[in-house]
Amino acid sequence: MNEPTTNFTRIVTLTMNPALDISTETRTVGHTSKVRCGPGRYHPGGGGVNVARVATALQASASAVLPVGGLTGRRILELLDDEGVDTVHVDIADTTRENVTVDELATGLQYRFVLAGPHMSADERHACLGALRRATVGAEFVVASGSLPPGVPPDFYQTVADACRDQGSLFVLDTSGVGLANLTSGAYLVKASSRELSDWAGRPLAGEDEQLDAAAQLISKGCTQSILVSRGADPALLVTPTGHQRFPAHEMPTGSGVGAGDAMVAGVVVGLSRCWSMTEAVRFGMACGAAMMLTPGTGICRPDDVWRLFDQRPYASHPNPFSPSTTPEGATR
Repeated sequence: MNEPTTNFTRIVTLTMNPALDISTETRTVGHTSKVRCGPGRYHPGGGGVNVARVATALQASASAVLPVGGLTGRRILELLDDEGVDTVHVDIADTTRENVTVDELATGLQYRFVLAGPHMSADERHACLGALRRATVGAEFVVASGSLPPGVPPDFYQTVADACRDQGSLFVLDTSGVGLANLTSGAYLVKASSRELSDWAGRPLAGEDEQLDAAAQLISKGCTQSILVSRGADPALLVTPTGHQRFPAHEMPTGSGVGAGDAMVAGVVVGLSRCWSMTEAVRFGMACGAAMMLTPGTGICRPDDVWRLFDQRPYASHPNPFSPSTTPEGATR
């Protein structure tokens, strides 16, 4: 296990199930026969890894905590180093997974093959928590994002939320399934897609009103202080104890949506770390998510595209990104 290269990092991400993302294209996808593809593109992946990649590209202070195993794990670390992403890794016995995305050129359809991930022992997950605690000393935000691999208990993210409270960091969670279902308290912000919110509610949510009601329930139960619901081409919803806001989606050409939600989270947290209001931070996150549609495969969004989509506002119009940290308005630690 290695340690952070700095003593102070404003954003720390946790990815319990990272992946080596492989993307390619072919004319048609068919069964039983060989599907010959174009060149492969390789990127480090997994929710928190992508958040750290985007935050780093946007010149934010970020560090990624992740378990790695086998050759794919080593390759992920090499790729992150190439992108200048600070990492804190924990070695595990099993091999880090690979995910494959194939674009079908004849139809414009995209096929995504996502593996379950390596089995983690109790000692390995405890080592990840220890690495996270050390990395978050002085950190303002901790972002836990992505699925939980086999061997990790369903309430693991609640344990992370408790650790963040003890450390005085604001906890941001972007996950689905059992990870979200077992969160009971401690989040500053939860980001969920409309499908993930439906899964949490245990029923289909027919329309915006039902989605707002479900989001309000998450808040009233004490799970989180606020929730951001991404809804594809429909406006995103930011729900707080005092009401909600809609954020129209950018009209973008058809492209790869892989990692768009991760980029959205990264943009929001980067904005908040620069002392912007939640409204401005979400708008920035929307621009980051849309900019991912302009990159091939699982490549990260380009900062120039992000700023252009963010109403072409000049960098100087916002607070100094390296100014002293302040707590976002309304947040409690």
